[in-house]
Amino acid sequence: MSDGRKPFLQKLLESPFLLLLAGILVMFVFYTGWGIFEMLSLPQATLP
Repeated sequence: MSDGRKPFLQKLLESPFLLLLAGILVMFVFYTGWGIFEMLSLPQATLP
């Protein structure tokens, strides 16, 4: 870029703390979404 600013992806890949935060955020969203999908796709239990 001509104004000297770095693109967001370059900043993300150069910063270990941002990379760690992005990794935790992606895994949190993935596992939470997977858990919600599993709960919604379970068949209804029959009561004794």
